Amino acid sequence: MVKATDVLYYAVHAGELRDIIQWQTWHQPVHERKPEQEAPSLAICFEFLDQTSRSFSAVIQELHPELLVPIALFYLILRGLDTIEDDMTISLDEKTPLLREFHNYTEKEGWNYHGCDRKEKDRELLVQFQNVTEEFRKVKPAYREIIKDITLKMGNGMADFCHNAEHDDNCVNTIKDYDLYCYYVAGLVGNGLTRLFVESGLANPVLLERPQLQESMGLFLQKTNIIRDIKEDTDEKRRFWPKEIWSKYVDKFEDLCKPENREAALNCSSEMVLNSLSHADQCLFYLAGLKEQSVFNFAAIPQSMAIATLELVFRNPKVFEKNVKITKGEACRIMMQSTQNLKLVCEVFRGFTRKIHKKNTPRDPNFLKISIACGKIEQFIETIYPSQDPKSIMQEPAAPIDPTSKEGKDKAAAAEAKSDLVFMLIAIFGTLFSISCLMLGIAYAFGARFDVAFSELTQGKLSKPTDAGAAQSIIHKYDHGEL
Repeated sequence: MVKATDVLYYAVHAGELRDIIQWQTWHQPVHERKPEQEAPSLAICFEFLDQTSRSFSAVIQELHPELLVPIALFYLILRGLDTIEDDMTISLDEKTPLLREFHNYTEKEGWNYHGCDRKEKDRELLVQFQNVTEEFRKVKPAYREIIKDITLKMGNGMADFCHNAEHDDNCVNTIKDYDLYCYYVAGLVGNGLTRLFVESGLANPVLLERPQLQESMGLFLQKTNIIRDIKEDTDEKRRFWPKEIWSKYVDKFEDLCKPENREAALNCSSEMVLNSLSHADQCLFYLAGLKEQSVFNFAAIPQSMAIATLELVFRNPKVFEKNVKITKGEACRIMMQSTQNLKLVCEVFRGFTRKIHKKNTPRDPNFLKISIACGKIEQFIETIYPSQDPKSIMQEPAAPIDPTSKEGKDKAAAAEAKSDLVFMLIAIFGTLFSISCLMLGIAYAFGARFDVAFSELTQGKLSKPTDAGAAQSIIHKYDHGEL
């Protein structure tokens, strides 16, 4: 049912409504899922996929048939793992072995888990996890090994951080700790997806030789989400912002959400955005290695959404009051641009990077570093897609002359003299024409018959040949004595 607030919003933002209509009307999936050919357990898996994340579900369901099911199950497996890690009601003694052994449960027939808090959004996924395990056992062995390997590494990493958090409220103390946590929960996902892409033949194998690019794809998304979710995480007693950063601005982490510390909190979030921006150019580099359009769309859309979200949260005090998100209309516009080619994705990044740079303020202690980071992204895009065509540069006229110089003054005087001459000639001929019209008018008023004059003039011209003929006849008669 359409909400009244939505009607009012789109009445004011008609452009966003147009973007939604265009996306729903004109977007053509590269590949389409065929639900009628699916087993009941697989259909249930896709239902959970829609429930956990509609945005991710949409792009996953447009993937190449070779990767559709493996990546859908990969996402659900990691979502189940993440749900266990996030649930603060599960004791550490129960949670640790669950996380470390979760990769084995993925193939265990009939396995499910009922121990999550009923308030957990994705609890039902774990309650009916036997559907995931049933379909996972049907996946190609090569894909299963990749997914299990990533699940094992991620589960161990999460278990380590849960153990540290139990004994230290600030388990993410340094930026190095922060990067390591993001690597375990997101960087490994980038690594796993890359291995799946290459194994299926839909990506350049060279990407496997660039682990930093793979990890940046996940870290860019995860760090952006951590910045955006600061209020929700604070309310849930979760801390992911590194103490090395927030301790520069407030004494206690909870103080970031207090209104009296708003300026300090904004400066702190700016440094977090700065940290995330360091991965942007590497994400674009990675996208250049994807061969197949549906795989490119799957990887590009989340990255474009991330740079848009970074721009939204940058120096935005609302992030400390509620969970902010980009609007549906803007999301549709971004998806339309991000499902075509790398050049348009680069334009998306360029546009939001410039907006971040425009919002940057000298009052921010990170002002200079953020300006440099934005410049670095633009410079990288410029090396791939130059904004100026060399041919057009060759055809461009010479640089304009300084009007204050002697040459400029002489050129201006010559142009002025030329224009004066043109206006003078126009004035002279205009005056002569006006006087002629006036004289003819006066003559007509006093009885001049221009029609008679014109008639006589015309007859005079026609009678000249007749007079000449008559003269010849008279001469002939005189010569023959007829006169």
